[in-house]
Amino acid sequence: MTDTGYDVVIVGLGPTGLTLANLLGRRGTSVLVLEREPEFYGMARAVYTDDEGLRIFQTAGAADELAADMNADSVVQWVRGDGRILAQFQRTDRPLGWPIVNFLYQPYLENTLERALDRYPHVTVLRGREVLGFEQDADAVTVEHARCHGTGYGKNPPDTDPQTTERVRARFLVGCDGGRSVVRTALGIDMSGTSFPERWLVVDLKARAGANPFAHLPYFDFVCDPALPIVSCPQPGGHHRFEFMLTDSQTKADMESPETVRRHISRFVDPDRVEVVRKLVYTFNAVVADRWRDGRVLIAGDAAHMTPQFIGQGMNSGVRDADNLSWKLTAILEHGADHRILDTYETERRPHAKAMIDLSVLNKHLVSLGNPLLAALRDLGLTTAVRVPGVGGWIRAAKMKPAPRFRRGAYLGLPRRGWRGIEGTLAPQPMVRTLDGRVIRFDETLGLGFSLLGYAVDPRAELSTEELAALRAVGTRFVTVFPRGGRPQGDSGAWNCEDDDVADLEDHTGAITRWLAKGGARRGGVTLLRPDRFVFGTVEHGRAGELVAALRTKLFAAGGGSAPQDPWGAAADLSPRASQRTRPESVHRDDTESARATAEAGALLGSEENR
Repeated sequence: MTDTGYDVVIVGLGPTGLTLANLLGRRGTSVLVLEREPEFYGMARAVYTDDEGLRIFQTAGAADELAADMNADSVVQWVRGDGRILAQFQRTDRPLGWPIVNFLYQPYLENTLERALDRYPHVTVLRGREVLGFEQDADAVTVEHARCHGTGYGKNPPDTDPQTTERVRARFLVGCDGGRSVVRTALGIDMSGTSFPERWLVVDLKARAGANPFAHLPYFDFVCDPALPIVSCPQPGGHHRFEFMLTDSQTKADMESPETVRRHISRFVDPDRVEVVRKLVYTFNAVVADRWRDGRVLIAGDAAHMTPQFIGQGMNSGVRDADNLSWKLTAILEHGADHRILDTYETERRPHAKAMIDLSVLNKHLVSLGNPLLAALRDLGLTTAVRVPGVGGWIRAAKMKPAPRFRRGAYLGLPRRGWRGIEGTLAPQPMVRTLDGRVIRFDETLGLGFSLLGYAVDPRAELSTEELAALRAVGTRFVTVFPRGGRPQGDSGAWNCEDDDVADLEDHTGAITRWLAKGGARRGGVTLLRPDRFVFGTVEHGRAGELVAALRTKLFAAGGGSAPQDPWGAAADLSPRASQRTRPESVHRDDTESARATAEAGALLGSEENR
C-alpha cells in the first residue's frame, strides 16, 4: 500500500525531530513523523538548553510554555571535592532575548513540543512505526515502514510486523533517529571521532511528596574530585541528577545496585527523602557523520553528530540543525529554490557542532582528572586564571563557547566584510519598542521568513515594484529600525507602515544599532536576515537592490552559476509557466495560499528547472 504523499518525512520523535516538525508545521509544510517506539520514553537525557535553543523554540511557537518549566539563570561552577569553588560561570543578560542558562526536565520539553504539533492538521505523527527501507528518485523518496512493538528504547532489537508494511512518498526524508540511526546506516554513512571508554553512573532523583531534599544544591556543579568526579545538576519539578565516574574495577551491575546508588547519593542528599527514577551506566562518544546528505535524504541531531554531556550541547546541536534545515526545505518546497542550497546545511552546521564536541571533550578532561598531582595543578590553574584581569571575565562569561558564526565562504549569504563583519553571524534579539508603544522581543516583528531591515530608513524605498514583489513572494517582512529617540516627528506623511508585512520599531535599548555599527553598517543602510536570524548580507544606502539580486543568485543558482544582469528580467516570461506548476503527483497540499505563493516566487525569483 502506498500512502498519500507528504512534503517531508521525519524519522524520530526526539527533540530534533520534534523541533523540525514544529518549525515545518508552522511554515505550512506537510509532514509525517515516524517513531518506532509505541510509547513515550518518559526519562530525562538532556538537561540543558541555552538562549540559542530557546530562540529557536520561539520561532517554533513554543518557547514561552517551555521556559515556564525551566530552571533559569543558574550558576554553573567547578568545585573541589570538599565543595570549595574553583570557578563560576554566571550570566544573567539576554543577548538573544532569553536566559543563557536553562536547566530542564526532558519529558516536560518533549511533551510540550509534541502537544504543539496538534495545532497543525498537516503534520501527522505515527508512533510504533519502524522504517524498513527507502528509495529515492528524481522527484521524491519512497519510505517503507511497518508496525513496531518497540525496542525498549535500544534495549532490544526492533519487533516489527511485515504484514503491516506501508509505503509513503515524500519530497524529502530527514533522519532524526539518534545515534543508532536507521537512516544513516541505510545510507552507508560512517561516523568519525572518538569513543571514550570511561563509564559514568547517572542517577535521576525526584523529591518525595512533601520533601525538599535539594534546597542546599541550588547550582550546577562539576565536582572535580580526583577520587570520584561527579556532576550535580538541578532540574525543575523536584528533580535532580547526579553522575558518578566509575573506576576500571567497578562493574555495571555493582554500580547500578541499590546499595551502591544509595551510598553515592548519601554524600549529597538523604536517600530516604528521594525516589530513584532511573539509574544507568553509560559511556559517551565524540563523533561526527562523514556526510549529512544524500540527495533528498538528510540526517540531523545525534544521527549526524554525538556530543559528550559535559557542556549540555548535544540536544541543542540537534535543535540548531532543525532550525537550519527547516527554512531551507521550506525555500525549496514553497518557493522553488535550488536543491543545492541544502549543501550549505552541512557546511554551516558541521564546524559549529564539531567545535561544541571539542569543548565538551576538553571540559571532560578537566573534570575527570584522576591523578591527584594533575588535579592539584588544574585547581591552581583555574583559581589563578579567574583572578587575572580579562581572563577571569572571559571564564565567568563562558566566552570559550563557540559563537553562532559561520565560517567564511561556507554559508548561504554575502561574503563577510572584514573581521568585524556581521554577515553569516546570528543577529541579536533585544527588546524593542513598537509604534504603538509596546515592548516586545525583536523576532516578534520578523515573521517566519526573510526580513529586510532598514537602519533609520524604509528598506522598501530603494526597491523597484518587481523587486518588492519578488521579496514578498518568498515571505519577506520589511522592518525599519529607528535608533532611540529617532522616530519621524511632525510630518503626518513622513512614514507609512500600514502594510501587513511592514514593521516599525524603535531600538530603545540601543542593542541593534550598536550591533549594526560594530559590523560597519551606517544609517540608511539595509540588512537582510535569513529566516534563522543569521545575516545574509548588509549594504550601504542606495544599494538595496544588490541584496535582492544576491538573494536570487544564492537561492536559485546555488551552484554558483551566474545570474542574469537583471535578476527580475525573466519574470514576465516565467509567469505563465510558473502558474501551471504543480507538486509531484504523490505530494499534494490543500493550502491554496501556499500554492499561490509558490507560483509567484517561481515567476519572480527562480527558474522552472529548480522545481
